[in-house]
Amino acid sequence: MIYPENAAEKLGFVEIKELIKANCLSMMGKEMVDKIQPMHQYGQIDKFLRQTHEFKDILENDSPLPIDHLYPIRTFADRIRVEGSFLSEEEFFQISLSLKTVFSVINYFNERKGVYEALEMLFEHLTIERTIVKNIDNVIDQNGSMKPSASPKLQEIFREIAYAERESRKRMDALLKKAQDAGWTADGGLTVRDGRLCIPILAENKRKIKGYIHDESATGQTVYLEPEEVFQLNNQLRDLEFDKRREKVRILIALTTELRPFVPSLISYHGLLSKLDFVRAKALFAIDIEATMPELQKEASLNFINARHPLLFLNFRREGQTVVPLNVAIDETQRIIVVSGPNAGGKSVCMKTIGLLQMMVQAGLLIPVDPNSKVGVFRNFFADIGDDQSIESDLSTYSAHLSKMRYFMEHSNSRSLILIDEFGAGTDPQFGGPIAEAVLQNLNKKKVRGVITTHYSNLKLFANATEGLENASMLFDNAAMQPRYILEIGKPGSSYAFEIAYKIGLPQDVLQGAKQKIGTQQKKVDHLLVDLEREKKEVHEAKVKLKRNEDKLNRLLKENEERSAFLEENKKQMMKQAKLEAQEVLKNANRLVENTIAQIKESNADKEKTKELRKVLDSELVKNKSIAPNKKTVQKDEELAIGDWVKILDTGTMAQIIEIAKGNLILAIGDLRSVVKKNRVEKTSNKEVSKSLKRAHGTQLTESLANFNPEIDVRGMRTEAALYEIEKYLDKAIMMSFPSLKIVHGKGNGILRKMIRDYLRKYKEVDRLEDEHLDRGGDGVTYVYFV
Repeated sequence: MIYPENAAEKLGFVEIKELIKANCLSMMGKEMVDKIQPMHQYGQIDKFLRQTHEFKDILENDSPLPIDHLYPIRTFADRIRVEGSFLSEEEFFQISLSLKTVFSVINYFNERKGVYEALEMLFEHLTIERTIVKNIDNVIDQNGSMKPSASPKLQEIFREIAYAERESRKRMDALLKKAQDAGWTADGGLTVRDGRLCIPILAENKRKIKGYIHDESATGQTVYLEPEEVFQLNNQLRDLEFDKRREKVRILIALTTELRPFVPSLISYHGLLSKLDFVRAKALFAIDIEATMPELQKEASLNFINARHPLLFLNFRREGQTVVPLNVAIDETQRIIVVSGPNAGGKSVCMKTIGLLQMMVQAGLLIPVDPNSKVGVFRNFFADIGDDQSIESDLSTYSAHLSKMRYFMEHSNSRSLILIDEFGAGTDPQFGGPIAEAVLQNLNKKKVRGVITTHYSNLKLFANATEGLENASMLFDNAAMQPRYILEIGKPGSSYAFEIAYKIGLPQDVLQGAKQKIGTQQKKVDHLLVDLEREKKEVHEAKVKLKRNEDKLNRLLKENEERSAFLEENKKQMMKQAKLEAQEVLKNANRLVENTIAQIKESNADKEKTKELRKVLDSELVKNKSIAPNKKTVQKDEELAIGDWVKILDTGTMAQIIEIAKGNLILAIGDLRSVVKKNRVEKTSNKEVSKSLKRAHGTQLTESLANFNPEIDVRGMRTEAALYEIEKYLDKAIMMSFPSLKIVHGKGNGILRKMIRDYLRKYKEVDRLEDEHLDRGGDGVTYVYFV
């Protein structure tokens, strides 16, 4: 229930419906929009929200839904019901086009079975009657006219008409030429009068040709004469036209009779097309206001995160401004929010935003909030907004407010959402404040939910001391003397009456006199609220600074942990490699010693032979010792710096220093990174760096330039995948100094094009965006030019 009847209009819900209607393709879709009302059945609301959410996903990320022809099939079906009635050729043609649209839509979803489950429910029990289209196509051609082959008799009539027309034209051309040669005709050729072909004859010559005069010119100098020779032939032609019309009517009656059993199916098809147009219009509006689907709950509560008033959002966007988002929660413990603060500070907009968004959700509309927002279901909407004085009912402004308060108290409950603007205003504050407090106390006992705006201090104090009520304030910048339009829950706000009056320019003596007239207690409360606001701002700024420092510290700690893990992993790998090398050296040495001993034994310990074998053994051991790890070190006077080229002594591999950490070096070996001790490398000059290393890098870059094509086709991709691919191509194009990049995204509904262009404008390297030439794709292709 919505009370009063104009509450939806005052919240802006009627204007929302008008914006949605502008997106409809048909009158039947607009009629459904007119019927939109808040619902209170959880399942029904959830179904409508999911349908709109899925259609929005189709418009943004999938191929366009083939909705090309939407005609009022129900109107035609109602006429078909009547025995003896028949539809025109054009009406049958519209039914055929509409049914082909229905079947195309069903095929579209069948190809995506299970992807759009909520939308599939629209036609899950719908019968496919292709016989209807087949019967119509047998009679009506693709231009909406009846086919000559619709019946044998009609085909014969068409043939006779064609013959009669040829004969009539042939004789008329001959008579015209004869009259022209004789100089009897006026300027011009054959013309039609009263549906008959005539010759324009000068009035003085009208007796020279026998025939029937159908008309004359305005001056009377020319008469339009049908010659007697073709008169009978033209009569025959007219009779044939009557025969053709009668046969067409007979065929249309027969076709209407054939379709009469399918009337229930036609009405079902009408319902599907209406719903598709309806859901599509809601989805387009959701895209326009950047709306999402919040989490729906069964209890009467709400938690809006970054909520924006949709109408305010659209107006601000046209003016290049942004809306300050609203964060608010209403639940079992925080049932009624009492909002106070300065005039023109956004209190009423805050309240209307909450009411309008809640009403939109329960009407099955997506809303501009963070998708993590939670929205419950309310059974009643009560609103007291604006001046409702009535001359007819003999009600003043305050009387009208009290009448609403009485209705609210009589009919509200825990599933009611109440919105009251300027609570208690309209009468003497000395009496209006206590009455408003008593009403608020009554509503709180009923556990109603809602938002109330006020300037009354007694209501702020009552909310502070009463369970279920919560103070909130619209923040005000004391220094700049202007509202910040931010809702802060937990404390009341000052009206800043004197501060605003001072800014406007009221004389100082007037303001001083006004301050002396207000009560001491009120003055203390107002000053206290102003001081609290100032201190709150300082605390908030300190928290923001502290949070920024904490984030920086956490980031540094994370980087340090990652680097430590990287170094530890490389240390393990190097130690493992060194052990393997040492084992190999030891194995080779043992093998050499064993071979030497065997050869000494074979030579029976000959001195000369033993001496020679010992020399060989010593030289091999020295060689193995020279390649053992940690034996050869960098000279002390060699200074290593980032960017220097070095050679790893163990393997002879060339590498470049990218970082120095204590006794370790982090080296770049091609695309690999490795940690090596300083004493395991030796510095080498750039000239000694392997030419093959530089040649390989140059070859790789040349191949990249040769293989890169600055054109990408993202048609059919979802938005996220398309942007990911474009980002990779954009980076390569900028790195390789290409002047431009061509992106083929297709036209469709223009959603993908808009998302891509908005994304590209964030790059400072992008100079401008242009469409392709109309002959080569137009706005289905975007050229990106770089600075």
